[in-house]
Amino acid sequence: MTDRVVLAYSGGLDTSAAIPFLAEKTGAEVVAVAVDVGQGGEDLEVIRTRALDCGAVESVVVDAREEFAADFCMPALRADALYMDRYPLLSALSRPLIAKHLAAAAVEFGGTHVAHGCTGKGNDQVRFEASLAALNPSLKVVAPARDYAWTRDKAIAFAAEKGLPIDTTKKSPYSIDQNLWGRAVETGFLEDIWNAPTEDVYSYTADPALPREPDEVVITFESGLPVALDGRRLTPFQIVAELNERAGAQGVGRIDMVEDRLVGIKSREVYEAPGATTLITAHMELENVTVERDLARFKRTVDQRWSELVYDGLWFSPLKRALDAFIDTGQRHVSGDIRMTLHGGRAVVTGRRSEASLYDFNLATYDTGDSFDQSLAKGFVELFSLPSKIASSRDARLG
Repeated sequence: MTDRVVLAYSGGLDTSAAIPFLAEKTGAEVVAVAVDVGQGGEDLEVIRTRALDCGAVESVVVDAREEFAADFCMPALRADALYMDRYPLLSALSRPLIAKHLAAAAVEFGGTHVAHGCTGKGNDQVRFEASLAALNPSLKVVAPARDYAWTRDKAIAFAAEKGLPIDTTKKSPYSIDQNLWGRAVETGFLEDIWNAPTEDVYSYTADPALPREPDEVVITFESGLPVALDGRRLTPFQIVAELNERAGAQGVGRIDMVEDRLVGIKSREVYEAPGATTLITAHMELENVTVERDLARFKRTVDQRWSELVYDGLWFSPLKRALDAFIDTGQRHVSGDIRMTLHGGRAVVTGRRSEASLYDFNLATYDTGDSFDQSLAKGFVELFSLPSKIASSRDARLG
């Protein structure tokens, strides 16, 4: 029986040329799998047909936008996931979902290998392969760009030689990956970290410096999940999509950073995540209102480790699942409304309300009616500082 390679297919030049290239190199039949995670662009049916025209024996397209929003973006939101305190895990969230559908296609179509278009310098090779190892350890992986030094100029020449129905002339100076949760841009002149991004880098966000009227939005959460905007019940996908539009129009969510890649190098990345930035900001503030202090402090440690695991490609790891369980427990009371003003590149919280609020006005106020017994504070402070006082006396005694 002929081997079959299940290829993560985008519809672009590199993965289109990879179909006949893999067939020649491996002698296997190629099954193309394209997954819509909200990246926009071409119609899925056009992409499906192109894969067949390039030589795929089977071509599958999956509309996974709602799945991506509910099962990947929402867990990241509940974890306040920001790698290095800034990056909201855009590409890192989509890779395990795509790997899940690649593994499913391998079962359906008898695939023995899985192929992806990642290079040997990036994080995504690890994310795909670590996910596949957890989902189906028997699958073998082939990565043309990494394993066969398959460069873009070689792909262009190969596509022209084979007469593939793909545009080989369009060349973007950037490497771009985008989905519902945001957009990542790298390479080109951005590789010089002294160069400032120009406006043509951005697509999801408008120039935050342009004059415009502010946009006020009220986000309703239930158990840590957004369920409504301005009182309108919506799905997670609809909420993120609408906030991408509204916050993006205000220039919210631009990030320019040098980050630590898993493979050990530093990389300059420019991100746009208007919806994600707005939602994470709102969710964090609602946690401030509804989550008890020690739980909140420990959750920040959990959130950081969760973000690192997902960034490193370990979505399906035992530790990630265990942290999910902790986060799920801690989100039980994270319900209520957050009012925000979107303007000038910022999403600013202006109001909070929750039936599960731990904020007690009578304890917090400094005016008449204050129910906080300040007479108890003197003894508390003395006992709280006693270990430091004793240690200081010891240090003075010993010189």
